[in-house]
Amino acid sequence: MTTPAQDTSSPAPGDLLFEEDGVRLAVRDEIAAVTLTNPAKRNAQTPALWRALARAGRELPGSVRLVVLRGEGQSFSAGLDRRAFTPEGFPGDISFFTLAKAPEAELDETIASYQEAFTWWRRPDLVSVAVVQGHAIGAGFQLALACDLRVCAEDARFAMRETSLGLVPDLTGTSPLVGLVGYGRALEICATGRYVEAAEAARIGLANLVVPAEGLDAAVTEFTTALLAAPRNAVNETKALLQGAILRPFEEQRAAERQAQGRRLRELMGGE
Repeated sequence: MTTPAQDTSSPAPGDLLFEEDGVRLAVRDEIAAVTLTNPAKRNAQTPALWRALARAGRELPGSVRLVVLRGEGQSFSAGLDRRAFTPEGFPGDISFFTLAKAPEAELDETIASYQEAFTWWRRPDLVSVAVVQGHAIGAGFQLALACDLRVCAEDARFAMRETSLGLVPDLTGTSPLVGLVGYGRALEICATGRYVEAAEAARIGLANLVVPAEGLDAAVTEFTTALLAAPRNAVNETKALLQGAILRPFEEQRAAERQAQGRRLRELMGGE
């Protein structure tokens, strides 16, 4: 198995904050690197991995303004570890067989705890970038969708396979997918479970950038440098405006723009 060349945009090992349960968090200056570290299983996801991802969000220093998410090895993430569908499940965690028989409130609370691994990437004080190579399937697809932006190698392949297992995408992926590609295409992708190759991902808006695998690290470095060029508060305010534009009526969005610009002008010009 081959491993992509070292990402020059990632923090040095000396900046390691933690590494556990298939997740590594490292920080250098304004950039955090979150890495999935189980290439032998194509970075298959487990409840323990989700807890580690949620921890990464909680432990980010305030200096961080850009988060880069990667998966080691040939695949970004091949989705949920299939042990979830065995009676034994994962050691130390409730099995899906047991969870299915739990009271509704417990079932809802447990799934909500899983979702926490997928929510913090959208925080308005950060910009998050998923770097995708190889497979991004099911939970892996949803993790890529959790990020604001996606830079992909030409071999990237996305698929939402939950429906083929009799399930639904429940790790916060439905809203960003519809927002990126529209309802009809999102339904078709989810209902068929087909692969969306990198070229199509770029064409329909899933991928912001697609590059040859050998140029992925250089492209990520250039991409992140561009994202850090503008002042942090201007980027944060703009991200919040764009997130709100999906939900707000036009007149409310106009007002939000005025208020945000007022804050920027007061900061830039030294007003109170």
